[in-house]
Amino acid sequence: MTFIRSILFLVCFYLGSLSLIPLALLASYRGRDQVIRASRHWAQWHRLCAKYILGVTSHIDGVLPQSPCIVAIKHESFFEAIQLLAVFDRPVVVMKKELIDLPLWGRAAAKHGSIPVDRSAGSAALRAMLKASKAAIAEGRPIVIFPEGSRVPPGQSPPIKSGLAGLYKTLNLPIVPIAIDSGHYWPRNSILRHPGIVTWQVGDPIAAGLSRDEMESRVHAAINRLNGPAVPPSL
Repeated sequence: MTFIRSILFLVCFYLGSLSLIPLALLASYRGRDQVIRASRHWAQWHRLCAKYILGVTSHIDGVLPQSPCIVAIKHESFFEAIQLLAVFDRPVVVMKKELIDLPLWGRAAAKHGSIPVDRSAGSAALRAMLKASKAAIAEGRPIVIFPEGSRVPPGQSPPIKSGLAGLYKTLNLPIVPIAIDSGHYWPRNSILRHPGIVTWQVGDPIAAGLSRDEMESRVHAAINRLNGPAVPPSL
């Protein structure tokens, strides 16, 4: 049943995306608020498919920030990458440039305000990210970043990437860390999805002005609070 539900989810979600993503791109010509609204509809479609086909839901433990700040989220699956468009009002997401280069979806993400990072560009990429982040903060939007970089399997906790320190120092804003355990139900590099409740645990804000080492230590500990080893789910 897990395999059948997983395939059915992929079919339904991507068929719906074939219409919702172009609509989001078209909405961008009416202004950023319209593309944000259309992108939320796409994320809500994802949530409905996950809930009613897979039995995967979310529980938010704490209050998600909606005003200007840096939001640092543990990244275990594509689940949170899509769902953050629904749980935050007007997020600006820092993502790898390869995603922005995707046809249609990438253009819609750029219109939404997502910030691409070219990891091969070194300091130039950091400068571009900081410039775009300042513009997003001026619009009153929170900056969402996955501080460990790419998706990480449950039980692993790689070091914080340097981009978070650059944002923290330049923007002089608090960081709100969020732990998540999506990898237990939405494993990396697998089409199988397992029913369960994905927890988003919102940590206490980390004040601006700390040293880089102290900030990174606190963020790393907070986003890994739910980071237990993967347990094979029952089929």
